[in-house]
Amino acid sequence: MRTRTTPTPPPHPAASVPRSRRALLRPAAVAALSVLLAASVTACGQEAKGGSRYHPASNKGATIGIAMPTKASERWIADGQNMAKQFQKAGYKTDLQYGDNQVDNQVAQIENMITKGDRLLVIAAIDGRALTDVLAHAHDQGIHVISYDRLILGTPYVDYYASFDNERVGKLQGQYILDKLGLEKPEKGGKSYNIELFAGSSDDNNTKYFWSGAMKVLKPYFDTGQLVVRSHQTAMNQAFTQQWDGGTAQKRMDDLLTKNYGTDTVDAVLSPYDGISIGVLSALKSAGYGSKGHPLPVVTGQDAELASVKSIIRGEQTQTIFKDTRKLAAQAVQMGNAVLNDKKPEVNNTTDYNNGKRLVPAYLLNPVSVDKSNTHLLVDEGYYTKKQLS
Repeated sequence: MRTRTTPTPPPHPAASVPRSRRALLRPAAVAALSVLLAASVTACGQEAKGGSRYHPASNKGATIGIAMPTKASERWIADGQNMAKQFQKAGYKTDLQYGDNQVDNQVAQIENMITKGDRLLVIAAIDGRALTDVLAHAHDQGIHVISYDRLILGTPYVDYYASFDNERVGKLQGQYILDKLGLEKPEKGGKSYNIELFAGSSDDNNTKYFWSGAMKVLKPYFDTGQLVVRSHQTAMNQAFTQQWDGGTAQKRMDDLLTKNYGTDTVDAVLSPYDGISIGVLSALKSAGYGSKGHPLPVVTGQDAELASVKSIIRGEQTQTIFKDTRKLAAQAVQMGNAVLNDKKPEVNNTTDYNNGKRLVPAYLLNPVSVDKSNTHLLVDEGYYTKKQLS
């Protein structure tokens, strides 16, 4: 029987060093180990904070990911292009993507931006509630996020929000209806008018702000009976227009007219967006509105899209809200440039935009009401040329 023997391990290198020299080595080894540990702790600390989030030098010439919802609306095309140009002018590269109003597309595009190492994401969300996981990934990679025009919900990983005062948009639309119908004039106290209400898409957080602003102005006149919703569809969830789609709005307006207006006429339509307004007007004209002796009702809108501005000039759509998206794009660029250089961006609202996980610091721009009397403002501001509006 063979006896197994345990091999003797080789001596530690220090064992061959005389005792006097070993004593001298210990302080040096301890010092080296301390340096290694300190470096390790520092590296871990940086990773926990999000890597290069706190190192502005590494963001010089960085790529900015710009995620827009769709090309179906001319305003989103303009927003994306304006931001890309302004970021490039500021010395950054850009990665501009449109999600075709498909949430999965937008999530995949943002994930790809993270994978490619984009250092900042500017996102106009298709569905503000659908980005929780992908933005957690962005945070893990140290990537800043600016929520653009539509507030991203349900995540703490949104740094800032750039938008317009969206409740004021609704107030301007509601007030315009009151003014055109003359409801605040004493002599109109006994007369009632028929109105129908449209809201935006249920997955867009701005929808509730537009609706809330309009209702603050209009509800007192519902209560007195001066404004009557003959369809009785007075709740926001009854008035949603998914994806802000004009065809969907046209079909609903057709149904409202068929079921609720025989010999009666509708006097006003609250529409939150120009694309919806165009659909509403198509239904109204099909029903005979706009012909001699049967005038079109007051129809509001938003975004001053070219087709709607031309419609206003022709006397069809009555009003729109002008939101100069060039200025909004510039504000987003200023915010992005600040955070990438470890500075605090300018904000003017830190109390009103709670996304369910945090109060998101915001900068809000002011919208402007436009009708036939002041469409020249769009030319004066260089938003359109005279030739475009002719």
